[in-house]
Amino acid sequence: MRKKSDIPPPPPATPVKLTSLSHGGGCGCKIAPGVLEKILAKSGPSIIPKQLLVGIETSDDAAVYQINADQAIVATTDFFMPIVDDPHDFGRIAATNAISDVYAMGGTPLFALALVGMPVNTLPLETIRLILEGGESVCAKAGIPIAGGHTIDSVEPIYGLVAIGLVHPGNVRRNTGAKPGDKLILGKGLGVGLYSAAFKKGLLAARDYEAMIASTTQLNTPGPTLACLSGVHAMTDVTGFGLLGHLVEICKGSGVTALLDYSALPVLPNALDYAARGCVTGASARNWTGYGDSVVLDKKRFGDPERALLTDPQTSGGLLVSCAPEIVTQVLSIFLQQGFAYAAVIGEIVDGPPLVKVARQEKRKNAAS
Repeated sequence: MRKKSDIPPPPPATPVKLTSLSHGGGCGCKIAPGVLEKILAKSGPSIIPKQLLVGIETSDDAAVYQINADQAIVATTDFFMPIVDDPHDFGRIAATNAISDVYAMGGTPLFALALVGMPVNTLPLETIRLILEGGESVCAKAGIPIAGGHTIDSVEPIYGLVAIGLVHPGNVRRNTGAKPGDKLILGKGLGVGLYSAAFKKGLLAARDYEAMIASTTQLNTPGPTLACLSGVHAMTDVTGFGLLGHLVEICKGSGVTALLDYSALPVLPNALDYAARGCVTGASARNWTGYGDSVVLDKKRFGDPERALLTDPQTSGGLLVSCAPEIVTQVLSIFLQQGFAYAAVIGEIVDGPPLVKVARQEKRKNAAS
């Protein structure tokens, strides 16, 4: 008979992969734009007080309610299922994404409430604690407390925040108001959804995972500063509907056409390579089905990888700004000063029906050649 000391210890428990517990991840979990539009179209009328400056009418980033001549409350909520397996990173990404909507309206965050749904019989309590700590670390970076929240036992892990902010009524920036002649500026690189698809397939390189985390946990802090500029006419953040989807919303809300220069788009390293290898989210196809009829895209010049990039759901994506041409340098400077190295001019607004036209401008030849 073996002594108790001779019995080998049990093998360590295999950590539960968060992404294996969810059918989708990040902002790719969003209901497709076409389906969402049908749902909201059949919603009954609601009370709309005059103090409600921004509601659901243009699918904007947050609600804005004016409380006096100098102050308005910005209120938003966002939550989703894991895009990564590291619990701390998941919490950081979800919190950054939720707070972004306050910045996108031109607001300054005040506090947050946590929204937590976890399969408590599947996930170790330590894992759940790390998710919450990740969210808390981002809120601390934003200078706000998590003042409460709500938890439920759910089949899939879900985490996010209710984010509350403050803005001067005159500085509210909506996804409407873009004007012909405006330039379009995007604050972050595209490709987060492609990265997440590659991650799920085990194909994402370590350096690209680091790029994904760096992008998705970068708070969109330029928002309030940009909102103080009268030449910034419209602003939103690019999330689950992809660049094209959120630009279509700007065009519909403003009654204008957007000319998008594909060659000017900032793209995360190797993102298109992953798209070419089939690392594309299901949300990308749903996005195109939902708003493709509002986009002019030459199939001969743009293949499946390019279209996948344009419709790629961006979890915690960058700010999309429509501004007067004379302040482009100032807007880019604000982005760069706050660490947004990918910020770039990606197109312009012109008169026309609410459409996005995608072109690939040829690079100018060197004058010496």
